[in-house]
Order: sequence, then structure tokens, then C-alpha cells
Amino acid sequence: MNDTKVKSIINKDELSKDDLIFLLKQYNSDSKNLIFERSIEIKKRYTENKVYLRGLIEYSNVCVKDCFYCGIRAHNKNAERYTVSDTDVLRAAEYAYEKNYASLVIQSGEVSGENFTQKITSLLNNIHKLTNNSLRITLSCGEQSYDVYKEWFEAGAQRYLLRIESSNEELYRKIHPDSKLHSFKKRVHALHDLKKIGYQTGSGIMIGLPGQTIEHLADDLLFLKKFDIDMVGMGPYVEHIDTPMFSEHGQLLSQEDRYKLSLVMFALLRILMKDINIASTTALDAVNSNGRIEALRIASNVLMPNLTPIKYIENYHLYNNKTDSLNADKLIQHIEKSNNIHENLIAFGEHGDSFRFTKKSCE
Repeated sequence: MNDTKVKSIINKDELSKDDLIFLLKQYNSDSKNLIFERSIEIKKRYTENKVYLRGLIEYSNVCVKDCFYCGIRAHNKNAERYTVSDTDVLRAAEYAYEKNYASLVIQSGEVSGENFTQKITSLLNNIHKLTNNSLRITLSCGEQSYDVYKEWFEAGAQRYLLRIESSNEELYRKIHPDSKLHSFKKRVHALHDLKKIGYQTGSGIMIGLPGQTIEHLADDLLFLKKFDIDMVGMGPYVEHIDTPMFSEHGQLLSQEDRYKLSLVMFALLRILMKDINIASTTALDAVNSNGRIEALRIASNVLMPNLTPIKYIENYHLYNNKTDSLNADKLIQHIEKSNNIHENLIAFGEHGDSFRFTKKSCE
């Protein structure tokens, strides 16, 4: 009975909230394989089964925010703070350039102010000089003013990732302090600013949060679709021992169930938004050693090998079990070997702009 209903829903042109709720509830049943098959079919048709590389630099774990779920929150006194030196950033960018990744991501804790703004602007200018303007650069540096976003865009950042974490304002408030620094409306406004400026705009959510329901997740998918997002980075919620939300870890779905639910979310996002970029995130590997490979098989088309220098990498500790056990070269070899089975092709030398964004730009 479930299989018949799943088949009828996944072939619709548009999916309703009720459709998504029913499909999400299949995460622990064999019917989820039908959802995966549909997602794989769409992925092949709309992304050419290419996997685009984004060399990831976890630039700094300094953060002014105090999000209840995050290991680098401002009040975590056990976090050993760092900022990658300019020299090390440029070495990582040069590595990405030489290895023909074609794209780079600079991610950091959330900090604002003239010094930080100018530091990122300078890095953008120097990276482009070093690599002959050949790299697409994504920034993920939190909420900033419109003028700061515009300055970074003009300095050569083409993409920006700002995760909403939950599109439900009530749940958002439960996982953040009640302060102006943690405003849901400000977060959404920042996403609108990014789109207005011209960035390929990305967002994402956590799956399996305390108090999160299947209905919330269905709304998250519809939020991403309504916002007409270009790229998504999402994954399972993984608790961190030095955070307030760790006290609720006994109430969570098991890590295996969070993993299964996440894969269904990935597949449904691909079905809903056929031509966007979807990253296979490290959090998947934190709950299942095969997580990133499985996400690439069924829905994702972006992989982010970590290029952060080894002396910093352990301190970008967002959640427990964060793993980068394979260096960038070994990770790609591992993924290539696995992807050959699924006909995926790592697209060296290709920027991998969101097909959705490119299409909108041509209209």
C-alpha cells in the first residue's frame, strides 16, 4: 500500500506539504528506496551526474554568537580559538588551483566589524591574483550588513552560504538565545540581501533537532523552494558535549535514524528542486561512515575536501565526531572509487555553478 502511494506522489509535478510529510515518514521503511530511485533519476537528468569540488578552508572558529547547538559558540570556554594565517589561506587556495578544483569555500564563525571585513576583502583580492581569477569563491561568514556583502561580492566572492538551520521561527528561537544577535527575521533578511546583490545564494537546515517534527522538516523543504535557493548545505544534527542542547541528547532520534531521515531529506530536496547544487556534508560521515558517499549516490552533486591546515583543523569543532580522517587527495580517491559504481564523475576544472542560478541569470 505504501509503495503504491509513494510512487503516485513522487511522480507529481508539485508536492504539497502533506505529500512531503507522508514521504518523510517512510525514512525507516523500505519504501524510501522508491524515493531514492526517483531522486537518482532526476539527478542524472539535471546535473549530468557530475560531482563538483569545493576546497574548504575553515578560516576561523572565533564567533560572537552563542547558538545553543554549536561547539564554537562564544561562551564555550573549552574551544581553542584560532584564525588561519594569510599565508596558510593562500597556500590552501594555491593547492585548490593546482589540483584543478576550480572552487574554494572560506567558512568561519560569525564575526563582524571593519577589521574582519577588510581581512576577508584582502584575502579575496589576493586569492584571485594568485590563481589568475580562475577560482569560484564561496563565503560562509554569517550575517553581515548589505554593504559588507556587496564589498565582498565586488572583491570576487560569487557564492554565499547562510544556513537558516530551521525555517520555523518558534523552533529557531528554541535553539538560539533570545537576543537581537540571534534574530530569525534578521537571518531571513540577510538571505534576501545576498540574492539582491547577485550571489549564488545557499542555505540549509539541521535534521533531527530536539523538538523538531516531520512537519517542521516538510516546511523547511518548502521554505528552500519558495526562496528559490541556488545551493543547499544541510545534514543531521550532531550534538556537542559543550553546548546547552547536549542535555537533550537522550530525547533525540538515534544517530542511525537521523542519518536515514537526512538521506530522505536530500532525495526530496532533489525531487523538489531538480537543478540546484546540494552539498554532501561532513555531518553525514559523523553519523555513518558511508554518509557522504551515499548522499552523492542519491542526490548530492557537491563535495568539499577539507584544505584547512592540520594544525587548525581539530579546533573547528562544531559537533562531536566531526571527522576529516582522510586528507583531500585520499578523500577524492575514495569518492572516485565509490562513485565509479554509481556513474558519478568528479568534474575537475569545472566551476559547477548552480544550473538554477545560471538559468535565472540568462532570463
